[in-house]
Amino acid sequence: MRESAKSYELSFYDVRTWFWAAVFVVGNVVLPQVVHLVPGGGPALLPIYFLTLVAAWKYGPWVGLATAVGSPVAGCLLFGMPAEGALAVILVKGALLAAGAAWAARRTDGVLLAAIACVVIGYQVLGGVFEWALTGSFVAAAADFRVGFAGILLQIFGGRAVLRLLASKRELCSWTICLSAVCRLFVGGLSAVVSCCGLYEYEG
Repeated sequence: MRESAKSYELSFYDVRTWFWAAVFVVGNVVLPQVVHLVPGGGPALLPIYFLTLVAAWKYGPWVGLATAVGSPVAGCLLFGMPAEGALAVILVKGALLAAGAAWAARRTDGVLLAAIACVVIGYQVLGGVFEWALTGSFVAAAADFRVGFAGILLQIFGGRAVLRLLASKRELCSWTICLSAVCRLFVGGLSAVVSCCGLYEYEG
């Protein structure tokens, strides 16, 4: 196991890998359910990717990949969300994000905004190419950039904020603060979505 002030790289056989994977999968199932309570909240904020980024950057590729695969599969089986037809694209994008975030965490000194931005934009571009090849629709492939731009920004800036908080040596305290920060980020994002929807309806 490699350890630094900013991240861990837990091995496949480390029991902590699967403990943290379970924690992130639960969070990644619950968070989209809450965000989808607001019409348009899910496509706008892309909540299923946020904790995958944090998991992979903080705890390494195995936790990240387990979160990326386990979350959408569990959500689909339990709640029918994401829909089965969208599962392949979400799994590929999540795996790309987990691999990219874990790779960047190993090769950067600190939680660099530019590194996180490259990872997030990279998985969206590569995942979009996969979706385009799969569906034959460029419009569908570019949907996350058109509709989910706020979610992309949330992953970059919000993800960096949460990861910096988790770099604290007081792990329990930092996790409590980060949970509060994630809630505030998504509540703020949902408020913005509701405001934009209301403005759109008013103008229409």
